[in-house]
Amino acid sequence: MRYLGLDLGTKTIGLALSDKTGTIATSYKILRHDNNPTSCLEELKEIIAQEEVEALVLGFPKNMNNTIGFRGEETLAFQKQLEDAFSLPVYLEDERLSTKQAEDVLLLGDTSRKKRKKVIDKVAATIILQIFLDKRRK
Repeated sequence: MRYLGLDLGTKTIGLALSDKTGTIATSYKILRHDNNPTSCLEELKEIIAQEEVEALVLGFPKNMNNTIGFRGEETLAFQKQLEDAFSLPVYLEDERLSTKQAEDVLLLGDTSRKKRKKVIDKVAATIILQIFLDKRRK
């Protein structure tokens, strides 16, 4: 089963794609939406068809005390829009600290600040998707 991981940000959506066995997540691309993620639905539809995606994994930002804040509510609304638009399962995966993990990975790779800013969302999406895939295998 092939999964598409999504990291919803305020201006972009980071994407990661699993292999066909649903084992390994790989960074895919970043979509710009400038605070209107529904503007990306058509492009997501093309990616889903082209890559034969069977399910989506959406990063779910919870507060550190496990409550759902404003960004979490926006993510839940986007989950509903994705389900309605694509008729695919949309799984939520806790994304707390995924951006921090992505930044640490990029720093270890000695990635410049300018380049980090361009790729951080798709690296975070990869981390979110890989955590989801690892949980499913267990």
